[in-house]
Amino acid sequence: MTAGDDRRAVSRIYEESWRRAYRGIVPQAYLDAIPEGRWVKNLDIPGWSVMLCLEDGEPVGTGSFSRSRSERYPDAGEVISIYLLPEYWGKEYGGPLLEAMVTELEKQGYPEAFLWVLEDNGRARRFYEKHGFSCAGETTEGTIGGKTLREVRYVRRLDSPGKAHSPARQTETGRMHT
Repeated sequence: MTAGDDRRAVSRIYEESWRRAYRGIVPQAYLDAIPEGRWVKNLDIPGWSVMLCLEDGEPVGTGSFSRSRSERYPDAGEVISIYLLPEYWGKEYGGPLLEAMVTELEKQGYPEAFLWVLEDNGRARRFYEKHGFSCAGETTEGTIGGKTLREVRYVRRLDSPGKAHSPARQTETGRMHT
């Protein structure tokens, strides 16, 4: 992200994606109550990198990544989030955005990248598996909207990423920048 990027527009990506992706997983009352601009403060956390996916110059997707936030995985890079506006799901934007973040973590010298995904989010789990991540069998629990939810950890080796992946698009529609 750059100083000129519209942080409210980026927060809107999180808001709309959460409402759709987590329907039936996270309590609906919680999703309905997500305030506009909720994620603006998360876009400038020290040590986190935020990447945008643009369509005709407008943000349609976003992802964040950093050195592991957990002391349990001190030598790993972490994909913290990846979200697209729901109307862009299934249109080949998510893969290039994820690959761009993984490439940056690899350039930073991490031997592996990991992420946490809600156990009940089958769509996201299939997406990560398609892009070379494997379920590590580790779980953690947290509470969202009064409901206890379990997340599972997914890992991808970066020094041997497995199958070939599509490179990030270089055109205006789908251009990535940090």
